[in-house]
Amino acid sequence: MMRATLCLIALAVSATAFAQVSLPPAAGISAEARASLAADAARPAAGPSLTERRARIEAIQQEIGGRMLARYAVTMEQDVIADVPVRIFTPSGWKPGGAMLMNLHGGGFVVDSGSRTENVPIAALTGHRVVAVLYRLSPEHQFPAALDDAEAVYRALLTEMDGRRFGVYGTSAGAILTAELVARLKAREVPLPASVGFFSGTADLAAADDAMQLFGGSGMTDVAKMYAGKHALTDPAVSPLYSELNGWPPTLCLTSGRDFLLGATASLCRALDVAGGAATLHLFDGLPHAFWAYVEAPESDAAFVMMARFLKRHSGVQQ
Repeated sequence: MMRATLCLIALAVSATAFAQVSLPPAAGISAEARASLAADAARPAAGPSLTERRARIEAIQQEIGGRMLARYAVTMEQDVIADVPVRIFTPSGWKPGGAMLMNLHGGGFVVDSGSRTENVPIAALTGHRVVAVLYRLSPEHQFPAALDDAEAVYRALLTEMDGRRFGVYGTSAGAILTAELVARLKAREVPLPASVGFFSGTADLAAADDAMQLFGGSGMTDVAKMYAGKHALTDPAVSPLYSELNGWPPTLCLTSGRDFLLGATASLCRALDVAGGAATLHLFDGLPHAFWAYVEAPESDAAFVMMARFLKRHSGVQQ
């Protein structure tokens, strides 16, 4: 994996940096993906402090997110819902009362590495408004702060939608939070989302599987412990793979061949299938973790189309 990739998705932070894996580009990826990965690797490294890393990721989000906003007919605005800051992405033609989605962004729980880039294409391709939750970050705010924020916004949106359900999705740390949110809503008997997008995530923060060792995820346990704080990594509230999985909404699991959470993403999909749920796994060959959030290439476009098609098909509210 190229040097800057894990920095970009903000899972390598200070003392919890992941081991870097140096591999040549996969033979089957597009020329655009190769160029995008090379451009990412050539970016100047961030400084050692978390503040510097956050500033660097924010600059990249503005850069790539700005190009996405220029490409798609989507507007972005800042707002606050249930005392939680959010970004709202509204596609052209959307009307009040129309279909909605909720996003929990990636970034290793420590930065926002996706609230723009994960959502502009989804809003455009579904025609649904997307509310991205800017949840409190670790290490300043450990579990369950981010989950509390996600639940607060979800409940507020349920009220706004008069109880009509909507899809929830997330990438990386956002996928983890999405799974945690569904588990909490089930336990509290709150209406579940109409659909779930679980993209390059894990539902077992205690796991250290083969893909983590092969593709640079050796520091995942340190990041997980920093996020979980005093809570055990096998606590079902932290790692929903240990919870009752029956009754989950239709779930799309999406990952890639050089994703250090490849095995973890597949494990949740398999467990949901065993529990009788409707879970689908799609894998893109030869690309790194959460590539769609920063790789500008046909493969990313295809991933967003796949996500949007699933979320729109299983939306609880149609336009």
